[in-house]
Amino acid sequence: MKAAPSLLPLLVFAAASCTAGGHRVLTQGNGKLAIVDREGAIEWEMPWGAIHDIHTLPSGNIMVQEGAARVVEIDRDTKEVVWRYDSTQANGNAGKAVEVHAFQPLENGRVMIAESGPARIIEVDREGALLSETKLKVDRPHPHTDTRLARKIAADRYLVCHEGDGFVREYEQGTGRVVWEYDVPLFGRDGKGGHGAEAFGDKCFGALRLENGNTLIATGNGHSVIEVTPAKEIVWHLRQDELPGIRLAWVTTLEVLSNGNYVIGNCHAGPGQPLLVEVDPETKGVVWTFDHFDTFGNSVPNSQLLDAKGVMR
Repeated sequence: MKAAPSLLPLLVFAAASCTAGGHRVLTQGNGKLAIVDREGAIEWEMPWGAIHDIHTLPSGNIMVQEGAARVVEIDRDTKEVVWRYDSTQANGNAGKAVEVHAFQPLENGRVMIAESGPARIIEVDREGALLSETKLKVDRPHPHTDTRLARKIAADRYLVCHEGDGFVREYEQGTGRVVWEYDVPLFGRDGKGGHGAEAFGDKCFGALRLENGNTLIATGNGHSVIEVTPAKEIVWHLRQDELPGIRLAWVTTLEVLSNGNYVIGNCHAGPGQPLLVEVDPETKGVVWTFDHFDTFGNSVPNSQLLDAKGVMR
């Protein structure tokens, strides 16, 4: 099992393989789970429903969401589910409204799961035994919006995006103590409903703790990515229409490559807009785009680059 990213040396990344042809990408959309090669051809696929999180294991197997509240491992060779955890039935959740929007494979076979509805983060072993429980602070509770992506960033710390609250919060494992929190700003604008580029809000989707101690945040329907210091100062901001020819919509995933570039998920952006964008944060220049709207449609919330080892995501 792969260790949590923060448990690995953040200052030492293996070189990301980036060729003129692009990256290999694992993603889901239009009812299929697929791997796209560097030239843009599908090299592997299987039928699969909507997801919000996905991970590749050291074995090559895929850990992914199944339905609203199950986490499964898929054998990539046989395309069979070889492990399943159902949050609607296990560890005290029977009869409760539960959704799972984030999970993470940890070392020693442990799996972290963020449960919206019960508003908790749990860690379980491969037999489903509860090893750890951390209650979350949720101001606007709802099984669909309590959380989006969550990551274990240290031995006893979780970084959690609360979509409904518009907050990113760092928790101490076990106690549930909020160590740090950030209220995602609206920048003086009024919120506007919808999912596309015309909407607006603070429904943050993903956050990463950078090696400099700052936090990189994908602001969801805020159409932007911001870097925030521990003192909550914004020191970097990629805005909706700042990239030539690209309009950010629901900004979802973040990956930081070994060369320092950011790969940003751009969901609900519509035809003619990329699903993923690689940006040089120093120049804000576009390095690579992944535009497969015809194949995957308008709802591609998560993906993983398969040719970039040691990436923070």
